[in-house]
Amino acid sequence: MTREHLKAKLRGCYVTVPTMFRDPDLDLNLDAMRRHVRFLLAGGLREGNAVLLAGGAAGDFSTMSFDERMQVAETVIAAADGQLPVAVGVQTTNTRELIELAAGAQRLGASFMQVSPPFYHAHTESDFLEYVAAASNAAPDVGVIVYNTYWTSRGVSSSMIERLLDLPNMVGLKWATPDRGQMEFESVVAHFADQLAVIDNQCRFVVSHLLGACSIEVHICNHWPQWGVRVFRMLEERRYQEVQSELMKVVVPYMQLWAEMEQFTSGDGYLDKLCMELVGLDSSRCRPPTQDVRERFREQARQMLIDTGTPGVK
Repeated sequence: MTREHLKAKLRGCYVTVPTMFRDPDLDLNLDAMRRHVRFLLAGGLREGNAVLLAGGAAGDFSTMSFDERMQVAETVIAAADGQLPVAVGVQTTNTRELIELAAGAQRLGASFMQVSPPFYHAHTESDFLEYVAAASNAAPDVGVIVYNTYWTSRGVSSSMIERLLDLPNMVGLKWATPDRGQMEFESVVAHFADQLAVIDNQCRFVVSHLLGACSIEVHICNHWPQWGVRVFRMLEERRYQEVQSELMKVVVPYMQLWAEMEQFTSGDGYLDKLCMELVGLDSSRCRPPTQDVRERFREQARQMLIDTGTPGVK
């Protein structure tokens, strides 16, 4: 598959599939994951308006073994059944493991792999270039998506992105920046949108789409996929005022609750899973060290879903 073909597939709602676990041993619940992918398909997610991410941060990648990460990727890819492109999260601190994860993503038939700067150490940009190149070489048929996780390690600079463009399968940029009021987010989107498929990871859907971004990170899809499909269609039709109204009505309350929950635990995906549970879907707690805060926030989350017009709230 050519670089341009891969880039063209990377558009629409970018949806991290939560990893489901069984109580009380917290082993993988792959059957629940299959059902969830079918729910997303039934909600209208398809190639052209969505991409799934298996084993991302909201998919508990940091709490899983290598074998578990491959099982999750295989399950999501098989359940997507060619109707949705799948990216595999290959984040790690270990280049040898990164190579194995990338090769596994290619073997399983993933369209993309998501790579972010190694965490714990603040590696140099040359370290990161070598790291991403190792993944690129290990899986030349898989599109590379670089994710700027500046909150866990050294951020990705504009000059770093320029260097990464030399990799033959570099196709995507999942982009967020610290908000210092200097328009770093907008500058990068505007500069690289012609060369890369840019995924807005900062909830600035209107501005990023105006500047050429072609994908949006949408947690809401995990409990309300039709909302994401509708909002992305409105973006493509340039109905920007309506999109901004939807962001204020649906995304702002969701993110405010997420921020409140962060005072009690860390990690990712815990609000996704609680909302899924509240609309009657399979769910589970996240693996430790993320605490199970579902009961503390259950009624608050239920009211938030009702207030935002979410269908099917139990």
